[in-house]
Amino acid sequence: MAFLSDLRRFYGTGEKNPAGQSLEEFLEHYNPAKYESLCNTADIVVVRCEEKLTHWGQPLKVLMVKRSNHPSIGFWATPGGFVELKEDISEGAARELEEETCVKGLPLRQMRTWGEWQRDPRWRIITTSYLALVEGDLKVQAADDAKDAQWLDVDLKRLSTEEKEDQSSVEVWELSLTNKEQGIDVSAKVEITYSGHPLIKEETYHLLESKGIAVDHGCIVTNALLYLKNQLEGK
Repeated sequence: MAFLSDLRRFYGTGEKNPAGQSLEEFLEHYNPAKYESLCNTADIVVVRCEEKLTHWGQPLKVLMVKRSNHPSIGFWATPGGFVELKEDISEGAARELEEETCVKGLPLRQMRTWGEWQRDPRWRIITTSYLALVEGDLKVQAADDAKDAQWLDVDLKRLSTEEKEDQSSVEVWELSLTNKEQGIDVSAKVEITYSGHPLIKEETYHLLESKGIAVDHGCIVTNALLYLKNQLEGK
């Protein structure tokens, strides 16, 4: 039985495949379990500026939730979760953001796919990260499987830059997220390697250290903040 009921967009030229099958016959015998299944999640980096954001250097906050379950139980993470089978990833991102923090209606920009096979101990989990921006105040409330939800002050510093002979470069960034009133002080150190053609740079993220931030979410937050930085600086 076909996964979709309307097949009109998928007939191509209408010819049969090398096995002599029509599209309907091919789908009837297709086994999705032939390959080990992957799980897909969405993670959302919500950045807030109390005023209109016009330049990099203005005080920023990031919305983080405290995990109530494994893995990284008790650590702080970006809001997010598993995408349902018949749900667009962007829809899943918006749903998870609302379910965990009661925040809804924010425009979400897709940032990056995080597909390192060892990034999660539960299974082969691939996540798509999103960025949202809030200017002004926005109340949040932890719900679903989030034990807490807080706005954390952002401090992002570049610790080093190294130019390689092959024209690649390596940067090390330190991310600190704090909320002094709540006694929250978490951080991550992230290494980013830029390689390839100057117009099409490949970016590889490597988590060097993490203190109190779940799995690779230090990389996810750093990536979103650097995108925002480059946008504001016209890069």
